[in-house]
Amino acid sequence: MADLLASVQDAEARLRGVGYLPSAEIASSAFLADRLEKPVLVEGPAGVGKTEFGRALAQATGRTLLRLQCYEGLDEAKALYEWEYAKQLLYTQLLKDKIAETIAGAQTLSQAADRIAGSEDLFFSERFLLPRPILAAIRSKTPALLLVDEIDKADPEFEAFLLEVLADFAVTVPELGTVTAVHKPRVVLTSNASRELSDALKRRCLHLYIDFPSAQRELEIVRGRVPGVRDELARKVVAAIQAIRKLDLKKAPSISETLDWVRALTLLNAATLDAQLVAETLSTVLKYEADIAKAKEHLSYIAGAELR
Repeated sequence: MADLLASVQDAEARLRGVGYLPSAEIASSAFLADRLEKPVLVEGPAGVGKTEFGRALAQATGRTLLRLQCYEGLDEAKALYEWEYAKQLLYTQLLKDKIAETIAGAQTLSQAADRIAGSEDLFFSERFLLPRPILAAIRSKTPALLLVDEIDKADPEFEAFLLEVLADFAVTVPELGTVTAVHKPRVVLTSNASRELSDALKRRCLHLYIDFPSAQRELEIVRGRVPGVRDELARKVVAAIQAIRKLDLKKAPSISETLDWVRALTLLNAATLDAQLVAETLSTVLKYEADIAKAKEHLSYIAGAELR
């Protein structure tokens, strides 16, 4: 059962309790989104924990998580519901004798069609409905959180449709009627800003920008996610990552790549970092050859970085 967040401090404690280490801004947004029942639009660079925030908020508030991954060409049908046509066809085959009885005696094709139409409720009923994330969140018998991931990848037309859904939390299934949410879902939308979102959507949502973490917060994340890591190694890696992010790169390393680097260095029994070890393991952190080459030009700067 969902449990409302009591305060910003309660939000921070609960998010920490499920393994997500929030900043003060993140904890505040979680609290306000929950208590104001407003969607929250989370923007920021790739890999800073936007999707993880949605997952953690669902877990922290006891809500069922339903995730919709957006992509170009996503339409209402794929986000709302589909009919299980294969199952409908199977039932048609199994019930063909009953169908024959239904149309027996019909004088024309029109009469036969009218009789079959009288049984449409059988084939367009709950047993054949396949809810997709939006409808599933609205129909959920328990409180849910709808995570709309990478909304910026969807077309503007889908964004407009989503705006209508968020206004009323109700959708119409022509064959079944209007479905209204029993429990108003919480909604988290994420965006990597690959395109500009509409002002209408932004007005509807609380806004949260998650940037790369401060050095101290990233060190706390490393200690929490890689238990037993040597303190000297953790500090050197975080300092090096912070230095790498200051370079002019195609893609700065994300938090997950920081964790990958720490785990890789731990497997190599590294106690600290030096220029040679940085050069040998940069591919764990950087994913483009040009970025690796640029970082290698600054090995002494990266290896010598100190946590402040």
